[in-house]
Amino acid sequence: MTALDRPHHLSAQRLFTLIAGLWVGSLITVGYLVAPAIFNTMTDRQVAGMVAGSIFKIEAYLSVTVCIGLMVLANLLVNRGLHQFRLIRWLLLVMLFCSIGAAFIFIPWMNTLRDNALAQGMPVMLSPSATLFGRLHGASSVLFMLQSMLGIFLVWKLTRTTASSTSHAGS
Repeated sequence: MTALDRPHHLSAQRLFTLIAGLWVGSLITVGYLVAPAIFNTMTDRQVAGMVAGSIFKIEAYLSVTVCIGLMVLANLLVNRGLHQFRLIRWLLLVMLFCSIGAAFIFIPWMNTLRDNALAQGMPVMLSPSATLFGRLHGASSVLFMLQSMLGIFLVWKLTRTTASSTSHAGS
């Protein structure tokens, strides 16, 4: 890598870190601030669950989109010689699987169970599907916690990667 390439890579790394930080911040905000606030504020848990589920669905689709974009950028950076982004790609891949699981498996399945229960005139937690719904919710929560922890680790690694590149760029 020539000295002229370094500022370009540094800008790409900073953009990568900014996007990842905003994305991980949105995960943490939705999962650990917004969702609990909804359930603490609303008296009807069924409606609160529907609102939170809708927000988690949007977050899951956003996560799939952002994660794919970051993976493309990480591949570009690795191909240009920034090998510290190899681990970043693996983190993003696991986070992508978490997002896909939420967006296309857990959330639609739980929505179907809830809609079927509502069609029968009862909340999902009083329906015959309550146990399955609870298990899916638990598995979805574990997946979300895993994704959040990986996201925090991702941002931690990125700030270290960008900082070490900055110190090398100045030498």
